[in-house]
Amino acid sequence: MSILINENTKLVVQGITGRDGGFHASKMKSYGTKVVAGVSPGKEGTTVEGVPVFNTVENAVKATGANTSVIFVPAGFAADAIAEASEAGIKLVIAITEGIPTIDVIRITPILEKNGTKMIGPNCPGLISPGKSMVGILPTMIFKQGNVGLISRSGTLTYEMVNQLSTHEIGQSTCIGIGGDPVIGLHYRELLALFEGDKDTDAIVLCGEIGGDAEEQAAAFIKDHITKPVVAFIAGQSAPAGKRMGHAGALITSGTGTASEKIKAFEAAGVRVAKEPAEVPDLIKKAFAK
Repeated sequence: MSILINENTKLVVQGITGRDGGFHASKMKSYGTKVVAGVSPGKEGTTVEGVPVFNTVENAVKATGANTSVIFVPAGFAADAIAEASEAGIKLVIAITEGIPTIDVIRITPILEKNGTKMIGPNCPGLISPGKSMVGILPTMIFKQGNVGLISRSGTLTYEMVNQLSTHEIGQSTCIGIGGDPVIGLHYRELLALFEGDKDTDAIVLCGEIGGDAEEQAAAFIKDHITKPVVAFIAGQSAPAGKRMGHAGALITSGTGTASEKIKAFEAAGVRVAKEPAEVPDLIKKAFAK
């Protein structure tokens, strides 16, 4: 089992005729993801890598039964593309596009909520249920099927953490890069709840970073609602106050959002916290040994 995507996921690629959309559609299809449609206005009736292209998401859903969308649309148009997918009945949208204005994400959030559409991202690498399906730009060769779920704000840290796990023969159920923008779709709490309910996920790795209070909220949620072992790592432990470290959301301001505060919150919730990614496999193995 896995969360959000599996071998039955039917994917539509919005922006499939663009350079990035076409390239990654091919990669996802090669991995085994059921890429059933693409969307590019004005190009209905054509194909990309054998995938039929439609003018609208509505047409794609009607013709193929697509239930998941991935966004490779330029930033200025991406929010409208996400809203279009939601209005067409898509239940999960993965927004890869970076640079979408925060105000645009805020604008479409009520549309997603009204239609019951979940979103991963924006500005994220996507997600993978190893051996079943991959939606996004993840390097599939490093993933290994297993029973550890992973959630990360950082794409690069996702890859590093997965490589550590796979190298130590610890496979993953689903791995999700949620994105580091100030406003995103599904965050730690919602995904932790999904992993808690997944019978084939036995432990969870949470990769956080400085800025905001999402990790502190996650720690409180873990303490009250999660029974499975959780191992955490916080990036940016040496970042000076007031300096942005890569992600728009990774900003420490006047004593809030620091790595030490996040680590303290996790330890108070009974979460094992790694000092560096290389420690995570051993902490997972110790959790399984209990």
